[in-house]
Amino acid sequence: MTPDSDDCNLACTLVSSASDGVRRARIATIKPAHIVRLGWLLGRCVYALDGPHRRIIRRNLEFAYPRWSGEKITRICRSVFQNLCTTFLEICQMSAMSRQDLLNRVEVVGAAHLEASLERKKGLIVVGAHLGNWEMGLQCGCCLLQQPILGVAKKIRLESLNRQVHRIRTRFGIKVIYKKGALPEMRGILRQGGVLALLVDQSRRSEGVEVTFFGQRVTATPAVAFLSLRCQSPVLPMFCIRQPDGRLFLEVKAPLEMKRTGDLRADVQTNTQLITDVVEQAVRRYPDQWLWAHKRWKKYYPHLYPEYLARRKRRHARKGR
Repeated sequence: MTPDSDDCNLACTLVSSASDGVRRARIATIKPAHIVRLGWLLGRCVYALDGPHRRIIRRNLEFAYPRWSGEKITRICRSVFQNLCTTFLEICQMSAMSRQDLLNRVEVVGAAHLEASLERKKGLIVVGAHLGNWEMGLQCGCCLLQQPILGVAKKIRLESLNRQVHRIRTRFGIKVIYKKGALPEMRGILRQGGVLALLVDQSRRSEGVEVTFFGQRVTATPAVAFLSLRCQSPVLPMFCIRQPDGRLFLEVKAPLEMKRTGDLRADVQTNTQLITDVVEQAVRRYPDQWLWAHKRWKKYYPHLYPEYLARRKRRHARKGR
């Protein structure tokens, strides 16, 4: 497949600044199938050019799926790039959408679980992963609930990009805070009966507890399990998945049955594993839509990322001078 003039015009429309109402309206009404087509083309280009992330994705896939053939690894790796590029284009489009545009774009499956969980008046913890279009899924959830959501994110290092992403994330009532020192505010929103949202498929090594993911050791954030146990808040998994034709559906699952034995440390460990298992199940269903470019296993299996090891050695050498 090669780009035609319509694809090029569409790309220019999406990535240029939408400074007037007509341009913004045009972006919001681009059909999902066209977005997927352009994402497919852009993903092919990025796959060919981005060697460092291509290597990380391949190593992660080979590690998680040792029985897959090299041909399948290559196909899924290419699809991961295409999904990420499509997600990027959808986020550009989302910046020009109204609430109703967004609700029309995303089909919600399992909305009753949201309503039932909120009726318990114990707050609600929504957990997701970097799967499908996670940004649009959270925005849709906020529009559906018609109440503010507290989202916890990792700050983007490039300040100008962080400001742009923050603006898009907060358009419909989501309040975004950053991970460092966030626990008191996270606990506060739950005590008030509000909604807290976190992506739980990445973790800082120093703050995580050990769990297994795809049968291998990793660290995962204990914050969700800890807050659920302390505040008695239900934990609701939610994933925004893309169909081949570009349609998105927000899959809201039933609340997880959190284990409570009275031993807080053991319960945090058990429930963190439970949450990780739910994420793994979703990734296994849609492996081409997960963010495999993250060095997920670097704490226990750093040999998967030799470039990372080399950088770490250079940093240590500089510090030792």
